[in-house]
Amino acid sequence: AELVGLSVDHVYSHIKWVEWIKEKLGVEIPFPIVADTTGKIAELYGMIHPGASESATVRAVFILCPQGIIRAILYYPLTIGRYIPEVLRLLKALQTSMKEGVAIPANWPENELIGGNVIVPPPSDLPAAQKRLQEAKEGKVQCYDWWFCHKKL
Repeated sequence: AELVGLSVDHVYSHIKWVEWIKEKLGVEIPFPIVADTTGKIAELYGMIHPGASESATVRAVFILCPQGIIRAILYYPLTIGRYIPEVLRLLKALQTSMKEGVAIPANWPENELIGGNVIVPPPSDLPAAQKRLQEAKEGKVQCYDWWFCHKKL
């Protein structure tokens, strides 16, 4: 995954922000920050909400797949910071889902019902349903019913 920051602030503000984060928090910012001083990019991505200041963007996270398709968008009000563990969980869940062809349950990998397992897609026809039942008998998947099965990766 690659990170890119975007702000309607000037480069000078970005430089000072990066310095401040390193000095006060001991954290290096290892990704580029784009200075969108005209706000055109921020407006294009819906980061300037109606009624909000034209010089302040909402806190937004966009996750794009390698093909450049937006897979997830998180918007936070200007007054609320992002919760980085959730952003990372979402990124890992999207990567796992795309790589493995599975669905990811709520609160994964600590789902209340199936723990760290992932949900396998439901069968699309009767032969596939019968195959799924056989996979359950063999212990390859665990099923609550033929249409709701999960497995460990």
